[in-house]
Amino acid sequence: MFYREAGDFKTSYVDDSQTFPIKFDRWRYYAVLAVAFGVIPFLINDYWANAVFVPFLIYAIAAIGLNILTGYCGQVSLGTGGFMAVGAYACYKLMTAFPEVSILIHVLLAGGITAGVGVLFGLPSLRIKGFYLAVATLAAQFFLVWLFNKVPWFYNYSASGQISAPERTVLGHAVTGAATTASAKYLFCLVILFALAWLARNLTRGTVGRKWMAIRDMDIAAEIIGVNPLTTKLSAFAISSFYIGVAGALFFSVYLGAAEVGEAFGIQKSFLILFMIIIGGLGSIFGSFAGAAFMVLMPVLLKNILVGQLGWATDLAAHVELIIVGGLIMGFLIVEPHGLNQLWRLAKEKLRLWPFPH
Repeated sequence: MFYREAGDFKTSYVDDSQTFPIKFDRWRYYAVLAVAFGVIPFLINDYWANAVFVPFLIYAIAAIGLNILTGYCGQVSLGTGGFMAVGAYACYKLMTAFPEVSILIHVLLAGGITAGVGVLFGLPSLRIKGFYLAVATLAAQFFLVWLFNKVPWFYNYSASGQISAPERTVLGHAVTGAATTASAKYLFCLVILFALAWLARNLTRGTVGRKWMAIRDMDIAAEIIGVNPLTTKLSAFAISSFYIGVAGALFFSVYLGAAEVGEAFGIQKSFLILFMIIIGGLGSIFGSFAGAAFMVLMPVLLKNILVGQLGWATDLAAHVELIIVGGLIMGFLIVEPHGLNQLWRLAKEKLRLWPFPH
């Protein structure tokens, strides 16, 4: 009975258009933030940071970025792994060239560089769309991976071809390198995710987001009513690539510490993040979080059950894990094609109307 709008009065346009119109939703949101910032940093250890929390935070940033482009603007992209590689290598070059600059500035600048690259590869979207645009972005994926493999300048002429993140600190605490603590990595990624998610939520609810959705729903009609397809599509590519570049920079510097482009940012990474937004729900910020959580937690859970509880061989468990995850994805898309976000919305609607069946 506490999840109701009765008595929750709205006396201004700001109150009427807020993200969480029901008071219980607002308190739940504040409670989640309080636990994320005030409880988990004191309880987290290296296993939970490296296996669950840090990859979830980073993948959530990448999923939000791809959801802006595909879910809100309707432009299909299969080059997410390549754009993450741009962010990673841009961050590496900045960290080694300007060691006195804060790692936070490096991460944001890497996102800006990736945004420029995203706009460049987004130019074909002005002439093609759908399957043809997906193939064009897939070509960008293969080209970028090839470029970072074949040009030694990007990895500072290292004999191994890998890039390694030097130690950098924020407010006196190491966030990259071997001396980094679990809580420092977690908080650094959490602060960036919170800021970018807040920005994405406001962008998608404003004029820019409405233009994206107009292009997604019917680009010809949107152009007739005054929406410029050039600036709208390129802005979606730029902002989406910025988010993905930031995720790539964090994935390399904070999570992996060292990376080789073919293994860390191959085509499988593009499909992984695409699955996240499909499972979570296209055109939804919450869906990006839900899809990232599903794709990060499900393999960890299956590995603990198959290897830890049943004692299976690691290689056999890895193959069975892929089969189970793939089957769950197909079954989920058949049962609920609008993703976890739709299931969450229906559950809240039923809770609001309970105990009435209608």
